[in-house]
Amino acid sequence: MERRKVTQEVSDAAAQGDRSENAEYIYGKKRLREIDRRVRYLTKRLDDLQVVEPTDRGDGKVYFGAHVRVEDEDGEISEYQVVGPDEFDAKTGKISMNSPVGSVLLGKREGDEVLVRRPKGDSHWTILGVRYGDSAE
Repeated sequence: MERRKVTQEVSDAAAQGDRSENAEYIYGKKRLREIDRRVRYLTKRLDDLQVVEPTDRGDGKVYFGAHVRVEDEDGEISEYQVVGPDEFDAKTGKISMNSPVGSVLLGKREGDEVLVRRPKGDSHWTILGVRYGDSAE
């Protein structure tokens, strides 16, 4: 949708004449290159991606897809889902398995204490629960 809009803007700017000093045209062409580069990247990624259904292995450990409830040293409780690097969304509590928080949680189980190293300082967390699937605890 955005590409269609930018293409139209470039076309309109090109119709104005001299393109060498036409800022709208130059910026539009640059934006089209950025969009096309992103589309190529995502198209290549699609070939490498694999849908994985998170399953409970029955050992209570945190694996890919797990929903993990944690309590920090101030008593604040949070829940995160460990997802792939292309799926993370901090606003909804989805953290990448490659992130500092995600990587420290992997392999741990309920009751374990972990040290989370974050830019705003280290924090000690206790894992309160591990579940799989979309249903709430």
